[in-house]
Amino acid sequence: MERGGTMRDWLEILGSGPGMQGQWLDRPTEYFLDAPFERQDSSPDRVFYEAPRLVQHLDATARAHVTELYNRLIPSSASVLDLMSSWVSHLPDDLRVDQLVGLGMNSDELEQNHRLTERLVHDLNTDPELPFPTNTFDAVICTVSVEYLTRPLEVFEELARVLRPGGIAVMTFSNRWFQPKVIRIWTELHEFERMGLVMECFNQTGRFINIETWSSRGLPRPYDDKYYSDLPYSDPVYAVWGYKPTSKMM
Repeated sequence: MERGGTMRDWLEILGSGPGMQGQWLDRPTEYFLDAPFERQDSSPDRVFYEAPRLVQHLDATARAHVTELYNRLIPSSASVLDLMSSWVSHLPDDLRVDQLVGLGMNSDELEQNHRLTERLVHDLNTDPELPFPTNTFDAVICTVSVEYLTRPLEVFEELARVLRPGGIAVMTFSNRWFQPKVIRIWTELHEFERMGLVMECFNQTGRFINIETWSSRGLPRPYDDKYYSDLPYSDPVYAVWGYKPTSKMM
C-alpha cells in the first residue's frame, strides 16, 4: 500500500512506441484469429447501457487534444455523424456544422448533448448496418468507443458507405474502458498496436485511402483532476483516420 520511488524499465521504453502500429514487410497484421472480439460480459449491450453515465471518460487535457484534432480534420459546414455518441461530442464550440447526428446506446445521454441535431439509439453490435442512406455524411467521428465493437469490419464497411466521396472517418481512443464490455484483443495489445488494429479495420474494407495515425502522451495530468495524486500523466490520446476516395479516384 505504500508508494515511493520510481523505476524506469529502459527495455520497455526502447521497445515500445510509434511504429508498432505499422505492418511488418507490408503484410497485413493478423488481428482476427482466436475470437478476438469476445468480452467478459456477453449479455445484451442495452442492459449495460440502460442507465445514463453523465461523466467524462478522459481528463481535461486529453479532451482538449481530441477537440483540437477534430478542429483540424473536420471541415466547417460539414454533415457529421457522431458514432457511439454520448452526452458530449468533443467538437470545438466554434466549429459550425450543418448537421450533427448522434448515434448511441442511451437516449438520456443523447438528450443531454445539445450540439446534436438528430439523435438515434442503435446497437451496432446487434445490427452493424447504419440507418442512413449512402453518401450522407462529410465526416464520422467516434470518441473512446471503437474498443467496444464486436463486429468492427462490418461497421467500417458501413462507414465507407455512408460517407460522401472525400469524406473522413476519425477514431480516437485512450487507455481507459469499461472492462466488462471491451473486446478481448484490445486488452492484450500494446497501446500503439491498438492503432494498428484500427488501421487494419480501415484497410480491410479496401475503401479508405490516406490512412494516418496520431498520438499524444506523457503530458502532466491537470492538477484539479480526481486522479492527480495517483496518476502523474494525462490520459493518452490515440487517433486513426482515413478518407473515402473521390469518384475520380475510384
